[in-house]
Amino acid sequence: MLAMRAVINAVDFAVPARRMANSEFPASLDTSDEWIRSHTGIGYRHIADPSVASSDLAYEACRKVLEKTATPAGEIDLVIVATATPDFIGFPSVSCIVQDRLGAKNAGAMDLAAGCTGFIYALETARGFVVSGGARKVLVAGADVLSRITNWQDRNTCVLFGDGAGAVLVTADDSPGERGIIRSVLRADGSGSGLLTHPVGGTRTPYVDGKTDPLDNFLQMDGRKVYNFAVKVVSEGIVEMMESNHICAKDIAWIVPHQANVRIIEAAAKRSKIPMEKFFMNIEEYANTSAATIPIALSEMCSKALIKQGDLLLTFGFGAGLTYGGNLIRW
Repeated sequence: MLAMRAVINAVDFAVPARRMANSEFPASLDTSDEWIRSHTGIGYRHIADPSVASSDLAYEACRKVLEKTATPAGEIDLVIVATATPDFIGFPSVSCIVQDRLGAKNAGAMDLAAGCTGFIYALETARGFVVSGGARKVLVAGADVLSRITNWQDRNTCVLFGDGAGAVLVTADDSPGERGIIRSVLRADGSGSGLLTHPVGGTRTPYVDGKTDPLDNFLQMDGRKVYNFAVKVVSEGIVEMMESNHICAKDIAWIVPHQANVRIIEAAAKRSKIPMEKFFMNIEEYANTSAATIPIALSEMCSKALIKQGDLLLTFGFGAGLTYGGNLIRW
């Protein structure tokens, strides 16, 4: 009897229509297009209208995936949404809102909070459900509206982020072959939890009228320490994944990293002695969309025919928590 594998059947994404260029920042900030590009690799970001929440973008990405595969919503067993910017704090979950809008009446639904590593964690969660027999068809989405919690007067953070969602359909497959999610590495370093935070709104520091500092309503980041953490875990993590699976860089068609900063990827590539040509980058257009960066990248790669069936892909991400990890996938 062949072992059950979890296969990615389709991928798609959704971003807001509003495309904000770097050239818009100098009107209110002491920065420039040249500075932003040279320090981050970012040229644009897509910004959601005030009426648009994470569930709207997640729903649109999931809807496209179902249409692309002609999968009835009623056949979905589970909806997982990785997000750091849910519509509501705690409940209802984004996934429940998406499940209802899709009409996936037979599906369970849950959100996953692992910062920018969320999609990687969610993909491994889907794999676990599928190979154990707990589900046959799982929608996995990464969706964030970071513009809603960004301080637009803080030039160290506001130039970095954008809004978007990406989704994949993960299905059970027991046919002969090697396609599927082969292995994942999920790690965390909670000692760095204070390096990237959204201070106000939880039970630790609830909003108190007249006392809460308005700036605490926005995300806050120690950029230098997050940069150092990211370079270390990405370079070491990619090498660890290759060694533990007895493969080398030439065996991998693409490395798809979390799109946070081109300098992080360049430094990690140099440390790990892997050519930059192996790393797919689209941060120039979308900036950092948190849990959505990797599925958006995968979708763009598919639309440009950069991935073919049988290709070996390695994803790797890092984010608030601090979390990090990767997936090894045979497309």
